[in-house]
Amino acid sequence: MTPAADAPRSSAISRRGLLTTTSLVGAAGLLDAHLAAATPSVTPTRGGVELVETASGWVRGRRTAGVSAFLGIPYGGPTGGANRFRPPTAPAPWRGVRDANRFGHIAPQPIPGARLDYTRLISWLDQPGGQDEDCLVLNVWTPRPGAARRPVLVSFHGGGFSTGSGNHQGFDGDPLARFGDVVVVTVNHRLGLLGFLHLADLGAPAEWASAGVNGMLDAVAALRWVRENIANFGGDPGNVTVFGQSGGGSKTSVLLAMPSAAGLVHRAAVQSGSTLTLANRESGTRNASRLLARLGLSTRRITELRDVPVEMLVAAQAGLEASTPPAQFTPVVDGVAIPRDPFSPTAPEVSRDVPMIISLTRDEATAFAADPELTEAGLLTAAGALAGADNAARVVAEYRDAYPQASPALLAARISTDSGVFVAARAQAERKAALGGAPAYLYLFTWPSPADPARWAATHGIDVALVFHNADAPITGDNAPRARQLADDLAGAWVRFARTGDPNGAGLPHWSPYAPDTRRTLVLGDTTTVESDPLRRFRLLWEELAG
Repeated sequence: MTPAADAPRSSAISRRGLLTTTSLVGAAGLLDAHLAAATPSVTPTRGGVELVETASGWVRGRRTAGVSAFLGIPYGGPTGGANRFRPPTAPAPWRGVRDANRFGHIAPQPIPGARLDYTRLISWLDQPGGQDEDCLVLNVWTPRPGAARRPVLVSFHGGGFSTGSGNHQGFDGDPLARFGDVVVVTVNHRLGLLGFLHLADLGAPAEWASAGVNGMLDAVAALRWVRENIANFGGDPGNVTVFGQSGGGSKTSVLLAMPSAAGLVHRAAVQSGSTLTLANRESGTRNASRLLARLGLSTRRITELRDVPVEMLVAAQAGLEASTPPAQFTPVVDGVAIPRDPFSPTAPEVSRDVPMIISLTRDEATAFAADPELTEAGLLTAAGALAGADNAARVVAEYRDAYPQASPALLAARISTDSGVFVAARAQAERKAALGGAPAYLYLFTWPSPADPARWAATHGIDVALVFHNADAPITGDNAPRARQLADDLAGAWVRFARTGDPNGAGLPHWSPYAPDTRRTLVLGDTTTVESDPLRRFRLLWEELAG
């Protein structure tokens, strides 16, 4: 089947437009011969233009130096208007050929206003595509559409559950597809209260029952699209690795506990986003009640939420996130789509046979430090907030002994990282290992950012672009030599893991699966090593303080 001859102007091109577009490769008659000779689902490349058939219609991508990119492909139907707060639907089919050369919409979200220094470091304000409620789109990069069956790597973006997109430059799939001969997919989905407003216990209509988990149902819908369509892009629907950093790691953690994602995820990697528990229905209901009050709506008028301008909803969300206590619009354990906490008290049995990579960076919390000029007195206060006032001096002394040259701000960040993110990452790895199924591999990233090693050190997100085989970013020193080697190490591990479930090989020291008795961990710093129980003294300290 070849593309239809005509199509609506909004989503495709006419036959005359198609011939005009391909005049770059020769006369119009050449295109007809070109399509006639094509396989049923893919046409060969001519002049950088590439056509692939999906279940909804044909898409036109662009081929550059050996990699084809298809951007903004719908994997779901509209989510605005009457579909607000409803579960995702299938994309409407289109006639003719849909242009897939531009990024699609990103979810409506607040513009980051705090910590602009870190926001600039990771270029977080660069989210092309424009905001719109109808944002269920994804991007595909492939070495070659067609019959090959390459591993598929699906990235869910960071930004918590309230910001970000798969369009961000740090998630550009071209370098990884090129480096590893794999297919890379990035995903946009509903965020914040548009994806995670729990209304089921406030008398909402039945069609809003899933409003507290819709953003995760979007993620499952994207994975179903991958299963149904990725073969035409040269990918193997039976070999899909899902991964993400920060909020993307949280989404990956949640997917591993969702029955509807079973069979859609064959490997998983969680970077700096180990999520053990989620909000319960009660806390989700409290946040939804606060939103209604902020908008001046009673529960009797709950259906009027459908008509509130999206800009007003996003502004209300931003206000509640900045309030005391802050309201967080995140997935809820609803007992249906998400039947249990992701990794508490155990790892989920539903993903028992899915191998994992789990990671963190040494200095996650420098990204969130309130005061880079923190004083010694402020350090004691920060330590006391995490360990209790009676333990503050002891905790500071332990860290000062280990890092005598570190600033108070860096010590505070390490105290925060070790007592929070590292505890969660180890717990996730231990609980996965305890299932006795597929293994988990743990890594610790310690290489400090060349952008400002004393301040940022190995900050949150420093390893993101490296996994995509991209070392050309401010956070990694704009192609610093060590960053290029780390990109080879991490992207290589990702590709091998995607192919076989084992990240070992190509110059890495042997990286054993995580086990509580050995705690073998890949450490990526000025050199790459494997260590047993790195940061043991601080692990023991926080275990003792936790009682």
